[in-house]
This record gives sequence, structure tokens and C-alpha cells, in this order.
Amino acid sequence: MAIALGPPELLILLIIVLVLFGGAKLPKLARSLGQAQREFREGVNDEDKEAGGSSSSDSKSKDA
Repeated sequence: MAIALGPPELLILLIIVLVLFGGAKLPKLARSLGQAQREFREGVNDEDKEAGGSSSSDSKSKDA
């Protein structure tokens, strides 16, 4: 079951987050979330490169 979040729901969610964390901590929270997302993407890309590199080297060793 998918939950559809429209603009009113997102606004309410933003207000709740603002009340819970306060205005001073929001930039730090957003920065840490961005850094976590960046590290996750780098990990996925590294894994894709390793998988692609090992499969091509395996096919080369099979041909030889």
C-alpha cells in the first residue's frame, strides 16, 4: 500500500520536524542527510564498477 504525500501533508511534516529539531539544528540535519546520501551513492557506484570489472575479467580468463 503506497502512501501518497501531497503538499498539505508535506507542509505539516515540515512543521513537525521544525518543532522537534528547532531552526538551528535543521541545517546540520540536512547536511548530514546529504552526506549519507552521497556516501550511499558512491558505495553503489563502486559496487557496480567492481561487479562490471570482475565480470569482464572473468570472461577474459574463460576465453584464454
